[in-house]
This record gives sequence, structure tokens and C-alpha cells, in this order.
Amino acid sequence: MKIGINFPGFNISAKGLSIQRKRMNLIAENIANADVTRMASGQPYQRQYLEVKDTQNPFSENLSSVQSTLPLAVTDQAHIAEPSLDMGGGNNSGTGLTTKVVTDSKPGELVYEPNSPDADANGYVQQSNVNIVTEMVDMISATRSYESNLTALNSAKQMVKDSLEI
Repeated sequence: MKIGINFPGFNISAKGLSIQRKRMNLIAENIANADVTRMASGQPYQRQYLEVKDTQNPFSENLSSVQSTLPLAVTDQAHIAEPSLDMGGGNNSGTGLTTKVVTDSKPGELVYEPNSPDADANGYVQQSNVNIVTEMVDMISATRSYESNLTALNSAKQMVKDSLEI
């Protein structure tokens, strides 16, 4: 979801909201299917999670390209001797993010249920690999991240509103 080129703060927050909503939907799907031992494929349900990747250059590369076009004005050359471009490996978290749904291939537990229609020849049923505790922790994390992005969006909106009142 892109809001506009003149409001990059809005776009960053909107992308964050979208990603966290996708995460929460996948987590809810995992919790709903935690007890499913046979899908249409005949296999138990496999946990899914969202993989997020940055498609833009790292922040340090973007900084070096800006510094070559916009040199820093300093009053004393000793203040900034040689700019260090290593900013701890942080990435530009703008709208250059891609998401992909990944299926967890880890096998689930084997439970002895000889009367189950899903049991193998030895009476064991392959369970889903969804751990409810892990999913709830992920849900809390996604919810808090969603709230943080919403707060940032509301702060940016308030700044734009206040600047119009000047």
C-alpha cells in the first residue's frame, strides 16, 4: 500500500502495517490448523511463516551516494576527519521490502493412536509441527510491531497536520 511520494514516513509505516497484518493472518491460520493431521495432500498441516527481505541497498551504501552529491559543510576540518560509513549493518527499511510465505519443513510429533484413520501401520499418527506457545509469542510480537507502526503513522500524520496550522 503506497500513500504518496511526498510522505515517505507514511509509506514506511503503511508497509510495516501491511507486513505485520500478513504475519498475524499466517499465525492465526497456524493456530487454527494446529490439530489437523491430514490435509488434502494426505500430510499433516505444516506451519507457515513470513520471510521479509530488504530489496534496497544497505543504509551505508545509500549514505555514501548522498555524500558524494551533497558534501557536508563543516566549520573546522578536524570535526569530521573521515566519515565512517559503517552504520552497524542497518538496512533502509523503506518500501523496498519483499515478503514470501515459507512452509516449515520440520516434522511434527508422532503420537500413538492405533484407532485413528490417519495412523500408519504401526499405529502412529504424524501430528502438525505447529507449537501453540511459539505461535502465541509470535502473535504478541506481530501485534506489538503493528501497534508501533500505527503509532509512527499517527505521529507523522500529526506532524503534517501541525505543520499546516503554522
